Amino acid sequence: MSGGASSAREDEPIKPISINFDYNRAKVELGKKLFFEPRLSKSGWITCNSCHNLATGGADNLPTSIGHKWFLGPINSPTVLNSKFNLAQFWDGRAKDLKEQAGGPIANPLEMGSNHELAVSILQSIPEYVQWFSEIYGLDEMYGDEIITIDQVTDAIAAFEETLVTPNSNFDNWLNGYDNSISEIEKEGYDLFKEKGCIVCHNGVGVGGNSYQKFGIAKPYDKDTHTLGRYNVTKDEKDKYVFKVPLLRNIELTAPYFHDASTWDLAEAVNIMNEYQLGLKLTDSETSKIVAFLRTLTGDQPSVIFPILPPSTSTTAKPNRN
Repeated sequence: MSGGASSAREDEPIKPISINFDYNRAKVELGKKLFFEPRLSKSGWITCNSCHNLATGGADNLPTSIGHKWFLGPINSPTVLNSKFNLAQFWDGRAKDLKEQAGGPIANPLEMGSNHELAVSILQSIPEYVQWFSEIYGLDEMYGDEIITIDQVTDAIAAFEETLVTPNSNFDNWLNGYDNSISEIEKEGYDLFKEKGCIVCHNGVGVGGNSYQKFGIAKPYDKDTHTLGRYNVTKDEKDKYVFKVPLLRNIELTAPYFHDASTWDLAEAVNIMNEYQLGLKLTDSETSKIVAFLRTLTGDQPSVIFPILPPSTSTTAKPNRN
């Protein structure tokens, strides 16, 4: 560390991830169980982790996720890691936060294929879940029965997802004043990242996720003209092909890239962004340096011990693969 390095980097447009242990541990543990709970799906097979695999960068590394009855989703699944830093959830921002997002896949017929009433009734049939929800939320009693709600289910899942951050990347260490954390080539890549204009959209703690942008600013994006993005939420013509800017942390782990999964190669993704968003053509050397910088954004992956889930009872709804 060199003198004054840390303070000098406080003005950088990218900010390091801070480590925070201020959370409700019991709620997080319950949320973890629900994140890995296959009985929230109609088939009793699909979990949140199916599409947001914590072993592979919080994504499933597929062009589109596989849902109920092997249906293929319409859009690439973004990573759940660091998703707390998004201004909203989903590519089109239709969910205002992680809690609202968590309820969507459960009731989507192409994803988990269930509905909120069925999912809650399954949890309600398992005494351990009733006890855990009661201890955390103080369940309402009705005719002697304690009632779990979908609001509590999504709140617990969101609480767990809030903890899925990846601090201590090499770049964060450099931001914190440890000069030797990144190489000269990686530093040159960061300088190019700023000089070319990538930093305009990819900044802050998440290195993105804090704005919406049209895909195809400098040149109309011709690889996907069917996915309308933010327009599906607002019905405003100016929002056609507008998407939430993705997070770039751990980007080397989350191929394929973009909402349409149009490339598996990080260098090609960098070139596409420069061509369609900035109207630039990079040299091979510039591209490789920017890619080198992007790889410094991979941080410590969450260390998650797989939860042991309670068994079903005679009243628990059976899996349905139809």
